[in-house]
Amino acid sequence: MNALQLSYQLARRFRKSQHHSGFMGFMAKSSSLGIILGVAVLILALSVVNGFQLQLVERLLALVPHVEYVAADTPIDNWQAKRKQLAEQDAVASAAPFVAANAMAQYRGELAAAQLRGIVPEFESQVSIADDFIDGKPLAQLAGNELIIGQQLAKQLAVNIGDDITLLMSDVTNKSKGLSAPIRIQGRVVAMLNSHGPLDKQLIYLPMSRLQSAFSMADHQVTGLRVTLHDVFAAQTQAMAIGRTLSDYVYVNSWIRTQGSLYADIQMVRTIVYLSVFLIIAVASFNIVSSLFMEVKEKQSAIAILRTMGASDFVIMHAFLLQGVVSALFAIIVGIVIGVLLAMNITELFAWWSAFIGENKLAGVYFIDFLPSQIHWQDIVAIAVIALVITVLASIYPAWQASKVDPAKVLGN
Repeated sequence: MNALQLSYQLARRFRKSQHHSGFMGFMAKSSSLGIILGVAVLILALSVVNGFQLQLVERLLALVPHVEYVAADTPIDNWQAKRKQLAEQDAVASAAPFVAANAMAQYRGELAAAQLRGIVPEFESQVSIADDFIDGKPLAQLAGNELIIGQQLAKQLAVNIGDDITLLMSDVTNKSKGLSAPIRIQGRVVAMLNSHGPLDKQLIYLPMSRLQSAFSMADHQVTGLRVTLHDVFAAQTQAMAIGRTLSDYVYVNSWIRTQGSLYADIQMVRTIVYLSVFLIIAVASFNIVSSLFMEVKEKQSAIAILRTMGASDFVIMHAFLLQGVVSALFAIIVGIVIGVLLAMNITELFAWWSAFIGENKLAGVYFIDFLPSQIHWQDIVAIAVIALVITVLASIYPAWQASKVDPAKVLGN
């Protein structure tokens, strides 16, 4: 039997003996439980953060404009040529015109604030995935006096598909005439937008020609152009460069300005989660130090006898080191299994809990009303490696102390 095999056998014997020692067994189990909880919670927390980031990109940023160029004083003329000009930029995936206005939506005495979005369905479908969240008539078939309304807004107004609502607007082209009578148009609800986000509370889609007519704008005039980028995270750097190709005086808005704080919050939460749970794992790992020190103290006689029988410092040190590492490996594996199972089912568990307490804690707070999750296996590998390295480092000193036990002093007493 070589030295490593002997160390492994001794580690197994020492570990089994913990089960017969009440306090020592409790210390060993508590340290393992701490690592299990730390690893599981870290995997779950990071998966939820990853899920929020994925939903931000795939749901919110696929609906809201990546970059918008909004007319400052007068409407943008000849939008057809300028849309094509923007779409031909290397960084741009597609572009679409729009006429935007704030309005009050009215139905049977109920009033609610709304944001109107006059669109050309053909182009809007290229810059938005709204169709993925629309219940009813698809966006591409929107025409005439038809409207697509956010589900939460419809709920606030008690509107159903097929109902006619009234929209009250101020003239967006009136820059210097002072107060004017509100413009009133009517439309029929043919579909609802159900993205589980803030847009459901305020957005109304309607054909762009309706708003152009209401505001006495020519067919070639719009209030803005919307751009979708190949790289959504390059919006801040690309927005101005792309906008310089336009001859109009426009305001430049990107999602970094409107939704950037949300993305920054997600990244900050990721950092806090790493730090806090890293400390939990560190504390649990250093509990192993305490249990190993106590075991070294308890087994001094056995260590002394092994030394007199010829066991080297290497054998003794590695026996205790292996004991700590094996305990940590078991705890890490169990923690990973629990964490992955929770991360895979957290959306359903959160829905069940919300139904149980009768309240959704995310509704109206974040851009989604469910708890998303996305497992990144590189996160799991990083967590396992970090936890194992901490445990190894925490086990080195007590294992080294065990190798320095003096048989003469121990057996002499």
